[in-house]
Amino acid sequence: MPTKKTLSPSDVTSKQSFLNQLVDIIQEDVSGSTTRKTYKNFITGTTSGPGVTSSLFQTVFDQSFALQTANAIFDLTIGLRSGSDIIANASTGEDSAGKLLFPSQTLMMREKVANYSQFAQLLMGDSTETFYSPFGSTVSAEKIDEALFINYRRLFARDKIKRETFAMRFFQTGVLDGSADDATINVTTLNGLTGTNINRTSPSGSAVFTDVGSAANQLQSFAGDVGNIVDSANTSREVGLMFYDMGVAVFDLSRICMTDQHISGVIDAVGAANDTGAGVGQMIMGSKTGNPAATFKPDLLVSASIDNILTHIASTRFSNGTVTAATFQNQTEINSTLIFCRAGINDFNYSSNPSFTDANGQIVVLTPNTEERTFSFITTIGLYDASDRLLAVAKLSRPVEKNDTRDLTFRIRLDF
Repeated sequence: MPTKKTLSPSDVTSKQSFLNQLVDIIQEDVSGSTTRKTYKNFITGTTSGPGVTSSLFQTVFDQSFALQTANAIFDLTIGLRSGSDIIANASTGEDSAGKLLFPSQTLMMREKVANYSQFAQLLMGDSTETFYSPFGSTVSAEKIDEALFINYRRLFARDKIKRETFAMRFFQTGVLDGSADDATINVTTLNGLTGTNINRTSPSGSAVFTDVGSAANQLQSFAGDVGNIVDSANTSREVGLMFYDMGVAVFDLSRICMTDQHISGVIDAVGAANDTGAGVGQMIMGSKTGNPAATFKPDLLVSASIDNILTHIASTRFSNGTVTAATFQNQTEINSTLIFCRAGINDFNYSSNPSFTDANGQIVVLTPNTEERTFSFITTIGLYDASDRLLAVAKLSRPVEKNDTRDLTFRIRLDF
């Protein structure tokens, strides 16, 4: 009357399957101030005025991050390549320790370079590597010198992002602005508008960037699978890279933004205000006294803090509607072990339950003085190791009768 049965190798097999889930991120989640969290972990001091505090990255949540039920969707940051023209033109040299030096009119330049290097280490295996779009190119003009990094959290990206499912709606031109006068930033009309545009929501002119075509050109990097992100209106125009296994998208800001567009508005600054309308520790970019010809590149990327740049991108380039800002399918790899537990006609027809026998050790029958076939009801299956330790328990949805006329096989599936 065995209560346990040894499994043979033929009773155990393995199986691999994939589960895909659609992730849809709306514009309000990206642009909203309650769903996009900043971290004031950078502080710079100065002898000429107050310091500047800023995040090194921002996190977008699926609802207000003040709620305990909020889930982080992705982290957003920017990076500048050391050795690029924008760094060479802004830097004043190096100190004795080899650190890049920058004038006070710039902000967080070393941190922007460090961001680029950290993602190069993570995705390319070398902090000195350069991102190219298309991937694998060695053409100088195809370097990504000014990068936008979007790092999707594991909760949403799962094991990887599925190829040819990624798409992102992005406003390349931002919005036209009015002239930022040195007396007040809201008086002079330009382009039919008044005021500034640094954080004004874009009303139209969006493009859709996608990884279409990546399945036909499956590329590999240090971090696993990688594909080119292209403009859906012109798939021969590459604008970035998607690292599928890491869940990281890298965009070339010089290709997805109109870099020579005039930018005006209040940004953080080291020192006293440069204009009426700017507070202490602020300056007005694009004003008569604050670089009137300021553009997205290089002025905003060089002079603004990381928070200023990310807030501009999130609030103006993604808009604030209820339509999709980004979408993709994630992929979860499920490795299953299938165990077939077989009960032959002479197996498990008896129970070890004390109620199965009487005080004399005789099997209790339903009708006295008759011979009845023994039977049991199987409700639970336990899996034991060679040392007789219980490792797993499988519960049946309902009891199954077992007797000497029934040969049963139960399939147990363990997913990892």
